[in-house]
Amino acid sequence: MREIQAVVTRHLLLGLLFFMPRAWRYRLERRLRGREEYRKLQAADWVLMSWAKSGRTWFRVMLSRFYQVKHGLPTSQLLEFDNLHRSNAAVPRVLFSHNNYMRDYLDDRETLHHFRGKKVVMLVRDPRDVAVSQFFQWKYRMRPHKIRLNKFPAPGVDLGIFDFVTSPGSGIPKIIEFYNDWARAFSYLGDILVIHYEDMRRDPAATLKQVLEFVGTPGSDAEIAQAVEFASLENMKKREKKSLFRGSSMRVKSGDRKNPDSFKTRRGKVGGYRDYFDDAQVAAVDRLVAGLDPVFGYTPGAPVNTASAVTGSAVQ
Repeated sequence: MREIQAVVTRHLLLGLLFFMPRAWRYRLERRLRGREEYRKLQAADWVLMSWAKSGRTWFRVMLSRFYQVKHGLPTSQLLEFDNLHRSNAAVPRVLFSHNNYMRDYLDDRETLHHFRGKKVVMLVRDPRDVAVSQFFQWKYRMRPHKIRLNKFPAPGVDLGIFDFVTSPGSGIPKIIEFYNDWARAFSYLGDILVIHYEDMRRDPAATLKQVLEFVGTPGSDAEIAQAVEFASLENMKKREKKSLFRGSSMRVKSGDRKNPDSFKTRRGKVGGYRDYFDDAQVAAVDRLVAGLDPVFGYTPGAPVNTASAVTGSAVQ
């Protein structure tokens, strides 16, 4: 109910201020969204942090199904902060965040101190694959209002995939800045588990089990297996076509059922960015990743080496 009230209040306020310049209204909206997210952060039992298009929805479906199986809850609703907690207090309140709007609300672009005292699970993915996936999100799924609110290239602009993923404003450089900010914060935040999309693709059950133990809600192998099967790539695609998740907005709905690139669940291929560029472009894209903190394990031009990257035991 509190979340609904916050959304209604935000829309009413912005509606009353329709005469103000668009840029001013967008700044206000970002701050209002940030205020509500910060309120949730204070009440959250733990945080799932990621950059967009890093596998968060897939992980959310697995996590939701695990808690549904463990506590006998209906399948139809995805975990949305505290909705499952209200049905059963044993389910934690989980904040899914990109830490985008909160920084505007707190007027803090330098630190991540607001996460002190919270368990944080950070889901990371190769920035090259993330940027390509973000391109298709922007081109086929993102609403014009969200494009402007989040400062992506203007709706309908003629921008190719290579220019998008190499742009400082929308592509790999921006993703690397986000990751490096977190790498610098590991020393003073402490209670962080870093998980990799690539590991989750190889062994989703192991990743889910690691997270559940870290956040203090462990489950049996059978419960975890049911969650993994439910959230498999093929099952996700089927559910997206049928829009089976009630109240999920555009999160698990296709933009255009006739266009595979408009689906939320597209390919999920590790290293798939190479399929969209020629050799010279791949080399240019790889060079951009050289600026990423090596703690995450993404070496330019090489397979992802998450075995040497940050693990939960290293940063707890």
